[in-house]
Amino acid sequence: MASKITNYQCPACTGPLHFVGGSGKLECDYCGSSFSVAEIEALYAEKEAAAAEAAAKEEEKAAQEEGSWEIPPESDWGEDAAHMRAYSCPSCGAELICDETTAATSCPYCGNPTIVPGQFAGALRPDYVIPFKLDHEAAKKALKEHYRKNPFLPKVFSQANHIEEIKGVYVPFWLFDADVDANATFHAANVSSREEGDYRVTTTVHYNVQRGGTVQFLHVPADASSKMADDYMDSIEPFDFSELKPFSTAYLPGYLADKYDVDVATCGQRADRRCKQTAANLLYQDVTGYTSVSQESLQARIRHGAVHYALMPVWMLTTDWNGKKYLFAMNGQTGKFVGELPSSKARFWALTGILTAVLSTLIGVSGIGWLCVQILAALFA
Repeated sequence: MASKITNYQCPACTGPLHFVGGSGKLECDYCGSSFSVAEIEALYAEKEAAAAEAAAKEEEKAAQEEGSWEIPPESDWGEDAAHMRAYSCPSCGAELICDETTAATSCPYCGNPTIVPGQFAGALRPDYVIPFKLDHEAAKKALKEHYRKNPFLPKVFSQANHIEEIKGVYVPFWLFDADVDANATFHAANVSSREEGDYRVTTTVHYNVQRGGTVQFLHVPADASSKMADDYMDSIEPFDFSELKPFSTAYLPGYLADKYDVDVATCGQRADRRCKQTAANLLYQDVTGYTSVSQESLQARIRHGAVHYALMPVWMLTTDWNGKKYLFAMNGQTGKFVGELPSSKARFWALTGILTAVLSTLIGVSGIGWLCVQILAALFA
């Protein structure tokens, strides 16, 4: 086994020390200093203790920042499991659950018309649920209003039977509790100017501004379904968590519920980023009274707390058109929605042709009418 070799440095000039048998001391060839073995051992023992303490603090800090969340213990579905039904989508792999009275005819994530019923297998039972506040009619009305914003929308989107396919889905979320200790340094400046004779004198005063504090976060949401795009879920936030209810299967009749397939550790990384960014924004907002402010540094330490498993209400509709999927999603509690809409070139040219004819007749100059068509084509390309 190889032995560990320690190279001592001179406390006076940091040059290398070597042991001299004649003097019985450790001597420095650069500055000529000499030290007894006991002095050097005591010095290095102190340094090693300080290094060990610093390493322990770093490990503790890393453990607090990256350690395990307090994951809720698994709870049994009990007698409720006997009245649950499971569906699996062979297209996208979604695993959906609902009560035995709810008929699922298509997948809300990919629109696949065939989903396979199966026996419900107990998974982690949710802790909380936010019940649907907006019903099917409210969702259809919001979707129609959204469609009216695009006059060139393909007819398949506005067909009544298509709108009826919108589904209520309880999307799984992890809710994270955490405290963030944050400190930030900002460069701020105040700029003023004045007239002096024929000259305008501008004065800039620079400031070094520091802010720090602790922010407590409760129920930071991160959707736990790989089938649901994160940006869509972020866009329909916020949810009103004051309406969180202890989970009960009584909230499920008439709706589908997705089972989580993204674990706490993965979603926790998103929660960490959101907490740190929010803490940084709060510190920035506290720097006022300056002409300009820019952040120079940020130190944020997260102390992880509890994690809760919850289901959030979302109305969803997925449509395939020209080989691309379009998703409409609406917050089933607040009504906030998001959805990308395509434009039909056939409808565009039909509508702009009519507009061109009308303009040409009214103005009497076909060239101006054609110019209008070109402008519209550029706007809706």
